[in-house]
Amino acid sequence: MSVHHEISKHSSRQHAVVSEFLKLEKRREELIDIAVDHCTKGQPFDVAEINEVSRQMNHLAKKGIVPQRKLITEQMVEEFVQMKNQASNF
Repeated sequence: MSVHHEISKHSSRQHAVVSEFLKLEKRREELIDIAVDHCTKGQPFDVAEINEVSRQMNHLAKKGIVPQRKLITEQMVEEFVQMKNQASNF
């Protein structure tokens, strides 16, 4: 195979990883927004789906192209909502 063909294949694989990562990132942000909204309203919320998406993103990150994402706890969401509420009180 030609060098050009190999480079093209490599670029295509990297593009696929980045595209999948961006799709997962968007979904993760949507899920975080939902959890924050529920917490703000005093409704129950769960971070399991957020963390499943994060795990998928971290699996892609093992390829060295995209960054890892931290897993989220309920406490982290609650602390974020508290900080947001305190900031809006000023």
